[in-house]
Amino acid sequence: MRLSLDPRRDRNQLASVRGRRAPVTEAPAPERDHVVAASETVTLVLGEDSPLPESAADVEGLVRLLRGHVAQLGARTAPGTPALLRTQQLCSDSLPEGFIPSRVYLVRLAEATQELMAHVERGGPGPISMESGRRWRKPTVNVLRGAVFALVLACLVFAASVPRT
Repeated sequence: MRLSLDPRRDRNQLASVRGRRAPVTEAPAPERDHVVAASETVTLVLGEDSPLPESAADVEGLVRLLRGHVAQLGARTAPGTPALLRTQQLCSDSLPEGFIPSRVYLVRLAEATQELMAHVERGGPGPISMESGRRWRKPTVNVLRGAVFALVLACLVFAASVPRT
């Protein structure tokens, strides 16, 4: 099979050839929000339905994930914040040996990460950003629904008040 060099042809042309992936020129997937990713990992550790990790490798993997989330969230927090300092202190400690101490360390790190997430979500004092000026909060779904409902109601009232010819 010959591949065409015409860019207007099917973009997934390479995907069908011998199991190869799509061309590299396509745009990468949008990056996930760090707070959402961290909350999923924290839920894995602190969730009511989540079991304790069975092996030491599972604990190490979860600790590695939490430390990565702390690094990402720390970049969005002002240096010297108490929540950040506490979490960074826990991250700098080594993983203790033994079944119970390692699980306790994992839970403490997850709780500290949860506290840091809450700080980042509420826009703690001085989050680091490249943009200057005020940042608008993203409205919730219910606020958007209410705004659409009010707009539709206003249009309906206006349409009803227009005289018919």
